[in-house]
Amino acid sequence: MNRRQFNKNIFMGLGSSAIPFSFYHNLSHDHHIQSNFDMKKCIKPKTLAPGDTIGLITPSSSITEEKLEKAIANMKMLGLKVKLGKHIKAINGYLAGTDEQRLEDLHNMFADDEVDGIWCIRGGYGVGRILPKINYKLIKKNPKVLIGYSDITALLLAIYQKTGLIGFHGPLASSDFTDYSVKHLKGVLMNPQMSYTMDHAMDSDDSTDKAYHSKVLRSGKAKGELTGGNLTLLAAAMGTDFQPKFKNKLVFIEDIGERPYRLDRMFTQLLQSSDLHKAGGILLGVFEGCEAKENDRSLSLMEMFKDRLGHLEMPIIYGLSFGHIKNHMTLPVGIEAKMDTDKRTVTLLEKGVK
Repeated sequence: MNRRQFNKNIFMGLGSSAIPFSFYHNLSHDHHIQSNFDMKKCIKPKTLAPGDTIGLITPSSSITEEKLEKAIANMKMLGLKVKLGKHIKAINGYLAGTDEQRLEDLHNMFADDEVDGIWCIRGGYGVGRILPKINYKLIKKNPKVLIGYSDITALLLAIYQKTGLIGFHGPLASSDFTDYSVKHLKGVLMNPQMSYTMDHAMDSDDSTDKAYHSKVLRSGKAKGELTGGNLTLLAAAMGTDFQPKFKNKLVFIEDIGERPYRLDRMFTQLLQSSDLHKAGGILLGVFEGCEAKENDRSLSLMEMFKDRLGHLEMPIIYGLSFGHIKNHMTLPVGIEAKMDTDKRTVTLLEKGVK
């Protein structure tokens, strides 16, 4: 992820290479996947309700006053109260305060009985620095909804791995809360159902930016536990105590502002150092600003995806509604789900909250 861009002809020609799957990928392993899920001691936070208090924190990069005001307004729009982290406005270069300050705010929000959920205002950089120092026992004893994306990928995956607490890859607190994003936030966190389907935002296909257009790389359906997040953070986790496992899982991946060769490098790292090739399916978000520049001696974004992932015998779809974009699905990390490339949907097969 290009950190200088916080805030594009994708997959053209892939249709001829798509291999249809008329059955669930790894269907013979469905029972095995379900059994593994049942055995896992996952922890579900309580459902959010109007009137609940949200703790706002900045565990990565610092925020502007404008972003803080926008985050507070978004919470109020959802009918939620707000409690600010003690160091919410701290600045330490490219970080939102020192590691100790950001860690203190995280711990305080989980320990505070008045706080019902925790929402990260922005991503950026910095979560990876504090992962070894997090008090995971404290978090496990005080499970709460935790939401964010981008750099927050590292936090969601580490907490799930160390505690079993389901986290939510969804809009940042200062994101643009579109009707689509709000619908799925409420559908997952406030009005949960045993089976909940999130479809592709239809207006994405009307965008003049082809990075938003969905495309099937390998068609099919698959079931598995949801995991994933930002590609840069997934690659950075390889070889650490927080390296995620992908076998039999549905892996969702997104990034922004990276040229095809850099994405190639990170996917190559995942393929060589993890079990990504054993995943049940891959869901790619919108990779905005990732196309090669005109006249570059480069693979196109489409060619890179085809080259790095096209050989994998699993359903793969590009352009679903998550990533550094306005319309954002809310994806629970650790919940069993189903993907359908033909319908361009992700269906949660159980509630992410209790």
